[in-house]
Amino acid sequence: MTKPRPIFIPVILGTPRQGRQSEFAARLLVEEVSKREGVETELIDVRKLALPVTDAGEDIKDPAFSATVMRADALVIVAPEYNHGYPGLLKHVLDTNLEEYIHKAVGICGVSAGPFGGARVIQNLLPVMRELGLMMIFTDVNFSSVQKTFDDRGNLLESAYIRRIGNFLDELLWMAKVLRWGRENVSQN
Repeated sequence: MTKPRPIFIPVILGTPRQGRQSEFAARLLVEEVSKREGVETELIDVRKLALPVTDAGEDIKDPAFSATVMRADALVIVAPEYNHGYPGLLKHVLDTNLEEYIHKAVGICGVSAGPFGGARVIQNLLPVMRELGLMMIFTDVNFSSVQKTFDDRGNLLESAYIRRIGNFLDELLWMAKVLRWGRENVSQN
């Protein structure tokens, strides 16, 4: 009997800003995903994607990013909340693919310096995820007061996040497995 191919869940760090504390959250998510048996992950940093701003959408696809998204069974998006919204570069990056997202699970982790943990960034990304063909899970992770959640080296200061992330990943993995089975076994005609 052949061993099934691992579930692949890349983590997208959705901001290029200097001094971004959401990087600590993204690295924690990569660490927690990689602990799961039969699961592979990698960090995709939007800062490192060389996309032009003179055009948009699928005309400016980054081949490596597109291949990673095509291979993915699910995505984790770590997005800071900027003025009640999401970073423009994150939207620019997400819009470069379409068919690669269809019927794949996505979970969003909001990051905020305030008490609501990026709840509005998650709310504002919901219609975007739907339009892209991604299936949102019902569990989110909200990193509130991020400057108090991690120390200046990125070490987690609040252990309760490990349980929250565990619940988030349980749901994401379930959805990723179900949707992979559907993509492989159910005709869309």
